[in-house]
Formats: sequence, C-alpha cells, structure tokens
Amino acid sequence: MNKIRVLVVDDSAVVRQSLSSILGSDPEIEVMGTAADPIIAVKKIMKEVPDVITLDIEMPRMDGLTFLRKIMSQHPIPVVIISSLTTEGTEVAMKALEYGASEIIGKPAMNAAKFINESKILICDAAKASAQAKLSRKKINGGISTNPQPSTPKARKPATRLLEVAPKYSADVILERGSAYDRIAITEKVIVLGASTGGTEAIRNFLKNLPDKMPGIAIVQHMPEGFTKSFANSLNNICQLEVKEAENGDKLYQGRVLIAPGNHHMLLKRVGKEYFVEIKDGPLVNRHRPSVDVLFRSAARYAGKNATGLLLTGMGNDGAKGLLELKESGAYTIAQDERSSVVYGMPKEAAKLGAASKILSLDEMAPSLLKLL
Repeated sequence: MNKIRVLVVDDSAVVRQSLSSILGSDPEIEVMGTAADPIIAVKKIMKEVPDVITLDIEMPRMDGLTFLRKIMSQHPIPVVIISSLTTEGTEVAMKALEYGASEIIGKPAMNAAKFINESKILICDAAKASAQAKLSRKKINGGISTNPQPSTPKARKPATRLLEVAPKYSADVILERGSAYDRIAITEKVIVLGASTGGTEAIRNFLKNLPDKMPGIAIVQHMPEGFTKSFANSLNNICQLEVKEAENGDKLYQGRVLIAPGNHHMLLKRVGKEYFVEIKDGPLVNRHRPSVDVLFRSAARYAGKNATGLLLTGMGNDGAKGLLELKESGAYTIAQDERSSVVYGMPKEAAKLGAASKILSLDEMAPSLLKLL
C-alpha cells in the first residue's frame, strides 16, 4: 500500500518534531520532510510533490495564508492548517478554508497524555481525509472563488483507519439508544445536519439558499475548539438565518441555526414543545468530539418524525448509524451524493446502511428541503 506522504511546514522546530512524530506513528503515513517556512517548502515541493501539506499560519518570509493562496491557484495540494487557538488566528484560519484548505486542527497540547493521544487521532485522520479530497484551482485575480466545483482527484487507494490508540466509542457513551420521547405530541419541525472534511463550504452554500422562516437547525461540523465560534459568526454575516455557536441550554426555534462548539458533544433535547440543546463533555465518539451520531441519536429520540436529517461530505462513518436511527424513528433523511462531496465517506456509509430516504447533490438539498417542508 502506498503511504500518504506529508510535508510539515512550521517555523517552530519543536512543533515540526512533534508533528513528525505524531504523523510518523501511523503506518499509513510517511513524513517526507519538514520546512521552517514556505520558501523552503517550495524548494522541497519542486523536487517531490507531497500528498498533503500541514501548514502553520504565522511564519517568517511568507505567511501561511499567502502560501496557501499560491498553492491553490497554481498547483492544488491538500492542505491541513494546524494553528494556535487565538482569536486572531481563528479568523485567519477560517479565511484559509475559503482559500482551499481541507481541514483545520488546533496545535496539539503536549502537557497531558490524553491530549497527545487525541491529537494523534485528529491530526492523522485529518491528513488521511485531506489526501482523499477533491481539489480545484482557486482564482486570485479579482478575488478568490469560494465555491468551485471539485475536480477529480488523482487515483489513490482509500485510506483505512489509523491503528487504534484508544477505544473507538459509539454514541452509547453519551446517550443510550432508547424509544422516542412522545409524552407530549408536537408538530414543530427541526433539522439536524452533520459534516466533516469539505463541510464548511458545503454548509455555507446550503444555508445561504435558505429563507429566514426555516425550522430550527442544529449542526455538527467536525472542527476544533475555538474555530466553531468564528465559523458561526461568518455564517451569520451571510445568511438570512440567525447563526450562532451553541451554548448549553440554548433554545432552537424557527429561523435559528446552532453550531456545536468544538471539543464538545451537542444533543438535541426538548421540554414540552420547545427544543433546546445540551452541550456535554465526554470521550471521542467515532473518533470525533463533537460527534454527528450523538446529535442524530438525540434527535431521533426527542424529535422523531418531526426531524429531518442531512449527512454531508466527510471521511469515516460518523453520522451513518445516527442517520439510520433517525430514519427508523420516522424522520426524513438525506445523504449527499458522491459527485458533489469533497470526500465521499460519511454519506457513502449511510447509503450502504440504507439510512438515506434520498441521496442528493449539494445544490439539490435546499430546494428539496423547501419543497418537503
């Protein structure tokens, strides 16, 4: 099996060493080299093109954002942004997603075994997901296109999962599967959505096409702590809907979108006829926190047939079983199709389970949902 070749670009020698050690611990990944700044990285790329680049934002001689723009406009290569969790840094990192970065990961904390262990899972999985991503060139002259059609990626063997370094938990560790909560009959509709790699742009394009009278929408996008607030704020600026990072106890109602905060699970609950969200800690579920399966299971229990579930682009299987649980509870379920997915993993697994009432392209989802509701 061909290994995924990764070039690590960061001005910190300590970070370069740490990332090389983390990535190199996975038998499916090979660190082909490191670079202290983009100028050195360019020289290395001219000799050998990596499958994936990990990239810091703030670096000498050329900042990471400028480097990313040049790469994506000239010779697209999957890029994973690994950035410190600062307010300014998160805003710039969100801009990096618009410019074509596949994933954002927070720099790993090196002061506790738990964080190192989880960082290993997240960083290696991000590299694998990015290696599968469909890329296209981004136009720089006159602005950068943020909604390109993905091109066909070069042939690669599908990445298998990282050797387990921790138990792979299901949604059971957060919420046990149970019967639908139907003490009070309700008709209030709600939408739950999950996504991973490629999901930030997919969610952006989906929400932009919805009116402000939509049912409440709860979203899990695999993203680190600190970045989800910037993501929610950016969506709020372009959508007719109110979009915010969810806080524990936030009500979910017509015209409102709640984004699960990074590093926390989000559950949909209700009291009487009112929906609200519960934010919880807990272990990684399907290698993620927040987990789509956790949100979907809670929606199956507390909304049932009044819910609509959407599972978008992303690697792995998080959300597939949850979408099936939603369908079995009477909910209408939609999975994104292969053509429009940046990584056809999560929706593919859902389709295999027969969890999707319909399989649609990203462009078809908003019109179909409006017609349904």
